[in-house]
Amino acid sequence: MKYLPNLFLAATLLFVSCSDDDNTDPIPDNGGVDIEAPLTYNFERNGETTVSFSGQTTRIRMGEEVVGALLDFDNSTSESLIAQYNHQEGEANFEDETLNASNKNLSSKTAASRDYFVTNTAESAVIRTDFETYMEKQISDVFPGEFQAAEPGIAGQLADGSSTRWVAPDGLEYNQLWIKGMIGALMADQMLNNYLSPAVLDEADNVTNNDNEVLAEGKNYTTMEHKWDEAYGYLFGNSPSASNPLATLGDDDSFLNKYLGRVENDPDFAGIAQEIFDAFKLGRAAIVGKNYQLRDEQAAIIQERVSEIIAIRAVYYLEQGRMALEQENYGTSFHDLSEGYGFIYSLRFTRNTVTGAPYFNRTEVDAMLSQLMEQGTNGLWDLTPAVLSDLAETIAAKFSFTVAQAADSN
Repeated sequence: MKYLPNLFLAATLLFVSCSDDDNTDPIPDNGGVDIEAPLTYNFERNGETTVSFSGQTTRIRMGEEVVGALLDFDNSTSESLIAQYNHQEGEANFEDETLNASNKNLSSKTAASRDYFVTNTAESAVIRTDFETYMEKQISDVFPGEFQAAEPGIAGQLADGSSTRWVAPDGLEYNQLWIKGMIGALMADQMLNNYLSPAVLDEADNVTNNDNEVLAEGKNYTTMEHKWDEAYGYLFGNSPSASNPLATLGDDDSFLNKYLGRVENDPDFAGIAQEIFDAFKLGRAAIVGKNYQLRDEQAAIIQERVSEIIAIRAVYYLEQGRMALEQENYGTSFHDLSEGYGFIYSLRFTRNTVTGAPYFNRTEVDAMLSQLMEQGTNGLWDLTPAVLSDLAETIAAKFSFTVAQAADSN
């Protein structure tokens, strides 16, 4: 089955201020208003940009430094890793001095969305502790095996083609759990369940202020415009051309951008990146044009498609891990399954736009992770291929793609 983009996007446009060469031809919507979106994510007021997502770019770059530090056997400690995660302004936690000067950090935005966690602080605290635990286990369980071969119950090296992987006694690469878990708990949760939520977009006087173009203090944007841009930033905020980011898609960070690129490169899902980009542009245009129904329709497209990315990659890694396990290629299998673990964890932060809830709740996610890790006393070493097939089918069944489609990604 070929992936088909949401055809609603082709039927609605909204007029916005943008440079002349960025315009498309307007098509009247059902309300009779000309709707036009720019070809790029370029929005201006009085000749100056109204787009800002610097906080998101900062957090992505912080995350990138953590990615490197998680495999820095010579210098990283559990304390240094956790300090990066919980960075405080002025602390020298990063190589990039601009990050050290920032008052941003990763932990405060982990499991922190308005819709899922503002009244669920106990679970939010557990999730943040999970990420600190992954960092600690990378040091305590993985690093001791730097120079030895891995065996069941023994940390060490495993060959993965031309690469070397370092696994804990249970076979997990805890750096992969942290990286892939961040995709859901930070990037997707903030995008789907916070900044694209009407609870945030329409908070307080945001609608009235947007209607009357009352700008945030000292800024060239309304608060509603800015909240939408912040959602955009978690996907495209580290692009060298953030207004036109698809040319470098997949190369801009190690998080959502990378895996949208991977999914886009699968012929079964080709077009998903353009659909998400178009929805971001049209939704932002709808805010400028004060059409909040259209805005919310575009938000729903983004919520659905980004949730699919996480599910597709979870199934992909389960299937890749299964096939390598059948060949007793433990290095490749355990690497794929560590990535799969992180994507399964991230399913907790997806959004089903029909129910307004994640496709899998915390209890369901924990059950799948237990199924992955508790077939014996040695974690991944005790897995059977049948368990992985069952997990892949369980995930795909909640979405509109098949296991076979997801398994064909790269």
